[in-house]
Order: sequence, then C-alpha cells, then structure tokens
Amino acid sequence: MLQSKDTIRDILESVTDPEIPVLTIGDMGIIRDIVLDEDGAVEVVITPTYSGCPAMDMITVNIKAALQEKGVNEVKVTSVLSPAWTTDWISEEGRRKLRKYGIAPPVDGTADKGTLFAEEVKVNCPHCGSDNTKMVSNFGSTPCKAQYQCKDCLEPFDYFKCH
Repeated sequence: MLQSKDTIRDILESVTDPEIPVLTIGDMGIIRDIVLDEDGAVEVVITPTYSGCPAMDMITVNIKAALQEKGVNEVKVTSVLSPAWTTDWISEEGRRKLRKYGIAPPVDGTADKGTLFAEEVKVNCPHCGSDNTKMVSNFGSTPCKAQYQCKDCLEPFDYFKCH
C-alpha cells in the first residue's frame, strides 16, 4: 500500500528523542526527507543532532518500529551529515516543550564556542524566567547540554547548547 509523505510524517511525530522524551524527532527538526517508492517501501532521511550522538541508533530503531506498527514493513533510515543539523531547526513547539520540561532552549544568534572569547550568553531560567543565570559546567547530562544555575531561584537546569 502506497503511503503519503504526510501520513508517514504524522506517524513519525510519535517518535521521541530518547534523551529528551518530551521532544519528537519532528520537534527536533532532524527529519530531512521522506522517500516513497511504488512498492510501498519508505526511506526516512535524518540528520544527527551531533556527530556520534548515541541517541541516533535508538531513534533509528524507533522510526522503524513506529512505521512497521502502522503496516509499513519495508523501512530504511538513512543518516546524512550535510547540511549539518543546527539548533535553528528546533521548532517553536519544541522550544516550548524544552522550557516546560526544565531545559533552557538554545538562545538564538549565539554560538557556544564564543563563550571562550566573548561575553557569556544570557540564558533564561526555565523555572522562573530570570536571566540572572550562570554556567556551572559546559558539560551537562548529555553532550548537547550545558549545566546552568539560576542565581535568583537557585535551581540548577540544563541548557541545550547551540550548534
């Protein structure tokens, strides 16, 4: 049975990021293309958030499982590295979900490598909204996050680093 790209994309919206389970792969913006052939086979083209991201293997398994559960038996997942994924691809809904989950979304127009040479990025606390925060460590719970603390409410939180 030939599926439509919209139907496949809707199915893929059930696939979440194993490291941040409130985000779907659609929220993350990692789905680059959906290719359908006349025989009913589906190829899903994704871009990893970070090179070597350990979650990508699980995302591949979950993509195949979600589609096969809906009757799409022949599924291929292809990873492409170009263009490189950027946090600009995270949807507004994804950014809202991150804040609600307690992770500060990336600050637009910043590059984390600049923290070595430039003024520190102002990251709003996802708990109280204050921008009176400080980086505790450039290394958070996963490679794509940094650890911050709010100086007002004193709560620690992860910040999704720009990429």
